[in-house]
Amino acid sequence: MKIDWLKPLLGHPGPFATVYIDATRANEAGDREVENRWKGVRRTLRQEGAPDAVLDDLEEVVLRPTRVGGTHGRVLIADDTGVLVDRVVKDPPALTKGSWGPVPALLQAARAADESVDYVRVVVDRQGADLTWSVAGGHLPYAEPESVEGGHDVINKVRTGGLSHKRIESRAEDSWERNAEAVAAELERQAAEYRPELVLLTGDVRAVPLVRGALGHAIADRVVEVPGGGRGPGINEAAFESNVADALDSFRERRREKVLAEFRQEQGRESGAVTSVEDVVAVLARGQVKELVLADEYGQDAALDGRSLWIGPSPMHIAATKEEIQDLGVTDGLEKLPATVALVRAAIGQDAGLTFAPEGSVELIEGVGATLRWADEGTPREVAATMSGDDARLRGEII
Repeated sequence: MKIDWLKPLLGHPGPFATVYIDATRANEAGDREVENRWKGVRRTLRQEGAPDAVLDDLEEVVLRPTRVGGTHGRVLIADDTGVLVDRVVKDPPALTKGSWGPVPALLQAARAADESVDYVRVVVDRQGADLTWSVAGGHLPYAEPESVEGGHDVINKVRTGGLSHKRIESRAEDSWERNAEAVAAELERQAAEYRPELVLLTGDVRAVPLVRGALGHAIADRVVEVPGGGRGPGINEAAFESNVADALDSFRERRREKVLAEFRQEQGRESGAVTSVEDVVAVLARGQVKELVLADEYGQDAALDGRSLWIGPSPMHIAATKEEIQDLGVTDGLEKLPATVALVRAAIGQDAGLTFAPEGSVELIEGVGATLRWADEGTPREVAATMSGDDARLRGEII
């Protein structure tokens, strides 16, 4: 999963406020419920030393509705320059919480990255389309819809006979095609800027295939048709949003399985993947990591949550002990961080992705692994876990 939108955090010295809040607004009292949750977090952050200016910036954003239906959470990270990250996560936290410290709580932000999908929702009819973008970079999932009109106004066929009827019918179909081409051209123009992973296409049954057919292969290959949407009245919004949620869930699963399948394959070859904290730290320090793989239970009181690693000023300064990082020639700016934070920080710094692995999906020693961009003689080599100690580490236990 892409976590490059977290990279700007590395350029900020901190300290940071991290908020992980239940943003659900289930009914008319929803605004008040979110406000009450925020008040509790604000008190905690103030007690930990967060200045009022940072808290005020967060409050302005937290109380702004997400326009997302159903239960969901929200992750925000801020410093004295303002709110740096604001992302919605599918599942709300069991307990709303906030922290103020020298580094942001990157694991919560990483979970938001794991769940988020960069996509555009395209709702079409025979005149044009409404485009709604959900892209990374700290924004909420939905920007305001942008309308694209084709400009060709012979929309409906007429039920009359003769040559005149055929002429009008032909003009109508030509208008639909030209309008679809205009929508496709604008979609491709915007896609070149926003680079969506997924295009959700819905609307008029005649317009949908016309728009899809007018797209170039690069965008057409990312299209998933979603039933139930439309530009006009009479749409069952609840049913349509459920279809959208299903399409996003299916995409997340495909995206995750693609990474995990590669991890299993490369692990079998004993060359293109590593596992265990020691080995993953080694390849992170060398800039070899393509995708960091963490056991899904991290952040939920798993064993690694209590472990620490050492870092230096550069994101690739990472080691298991202070002595090891000093052996790398790093003596200034050393800091001891929770292992998950240090691992995610190093992954962000080398443009690696991040995937959370469900229990039983892959074999992970100590609950952490990585696929590699390249390997050489200095790369740790993986062997099958056969001894009892390895079995324990596969379960994520510290031994």
